[in-house]
Amino acid sequence: MCISVSSATAHEAFVLTQNMRNGVVLAAMCLATFMAILDTSLVNLGLRAIQADLHARRATLQWVIDLYNLAYAVLILTGGTLGDRYGRRRIFVIGVVTFAAGSLVCAVAPDAGVLIAGRGIAGAGAALELPAALAILNVTYPDPHARAGAITLWGGMNGLAMAIGPTVGGLLVDSLGWRSLFYAVLPFAAATLALPAFALEESRNARDRHLDLPGQVLAIVALGTLALGFIEGPGWGWRSPPILGCTAACIASAAAFIAVERRTAAPMLPLSIFRNAAFSAAVADATLMAFGMYELLFLLPLYLQVVRHDSAVRAGVTLLPMSLTFFLVSPLAGWVATRVGPRVLIGGGFAWMAAAAFCVGLGLGCITGPIATAAPARSPLLVGGRMSAPPPKDHLTMLGYFP
Repeated sequence: MCISVSSATAHEAFVLTQNMRNGVVLAAMCLATFMAILDTSLVNLGLRAIQADLHARRATLQWVIDLYNLAYAVLILTGGTLGDRYGRRRIFVIGVVTFAAGSLVCAVAPDAGVLIAGRGIAGAGAALELPAALAILNVTYPDPHARAGAITLWGGMNGLAMAIGPTVGGLLVDSLGWRSLFYAVLPFAAATLALPAFALEESRNARDRHLDLPGQVLAIVALGTLALGFIEGPGWGWRSPPILGCTAACIASAAAFIAVERRTAAPMLPLSIFRNAAFSAAVADATLMAFGMYELLFLLPLYLQVVRHDSAVRAGVTLLPMSLTFFLVSPLAGWVATRVGPRVLIGGGFAWMAAAAFCVGLGLGCITGPIATAAPARSPLLVGGRMSAPPPKDHLTMLGYFP
C-alpha cells in the first residue's frame, strides 16, 4: 500500500511538474508572437514623427513598414525548415536575438537607411522565431485537445497585440519619442529568452527536410522587385527604366521560381498544395485581407496626424475600436466557424468591410459638399466675393505624402 501511495504521489508530482514546464514554454511562445505583432502595430503610430525627425519621403515610410513584412514573408518557410533540421529551440533563440538586435538598430538609427535596415533584420528574426514557436508547441502538447487550446491561446496574441498596440504606441511617441517604440520590445525579448531557459527541450525532425536555396533566392528576388516597383513607382515614374526593369525581373524570377519548385525534390513551397480548391481560396482570401489591413494601418495613422492634426495618443485611441473589435471577435469567430462553416464567416467578414468602406464614403460625401459651401462663405480670405489670397495646398500634397 505504501508503495502504491508513493507511486501515485510521484506520478502526480511528475504531472504537475510537466504541466508547469509546458505552461512556461507556452508563455514564452506567446510572448514571442506578441512581441513580433506588437512591433508592427506600434511603428505605424510613429511614422509621422519619423518623417519629421529624419526628413523621410513617403516611400521611405513605406519601406520602414514593408521591409519588415517582406523579410518575414520571404524567409518564413525557410525558417521552419531550419528549425526542423538544426533544432527548433536553437532557431527560436536565434530568431528572438535577431529580432531584438534589429529593434535595437532601429532605436539608435541615425538616418532612415539604418532604420530600414534594422526593420529588415527584425523581420528576418520574426521569420525564424514564429514557425519554430508553432513547431515547439506541437511537440510540447502531444495531446490534440491540449494542443488545440495552446495554439488558440498562442494565436490570440495577434489580436491582443493589435488591440493594445495603437494606444500604447501613441502614448510612447507623445511622451518619449518614436525611438521608444523600438526600445519597448526589448524587455519582451529578454523575457522570451529567459522563460524557456530551463523548461524548453531541443527537438528536430530533419528527415526529408532540405534547404531549397534556389527557391529561396528566387522568392527574395520576385517579392523584392515587386515591392520595389510598387513603392518607388510614384516617385520614379511608372514607365521609367528602373520600374520597367523591376517588373521584368519580378515576372522572370516568379516564372523561374515556379519552374524550380516543380522540379526540386524538396521544394520550399510545394505547388501541389494549391490543387486543393479550398486551400487556394483561403490563401486568396488571406491575401486580400492582408492588402486591405496593412494599407489601412499605414494610411490611417498618417491621415489622423497629418490632415486632422491629431496627436499620436489621440490617433491611437481613434484606432482602438477597430483593434479591440478584432481582438474580441477573433476567438468567437473560430468557435462559430466550427458550427456554421468558414464560408459564411469569410463572406460575411468581407461584406462587413465593404459596408464599412461604403459608410465612410457616404459620410465623406455628406461632409464634403456642406464644407465646400460653408467654408468659403465664412473665410476671411474672401473679400467682396473674391479671393484675397490663394488657398493653401492640400495637406497631404504639401507635406509630400502623395505626388
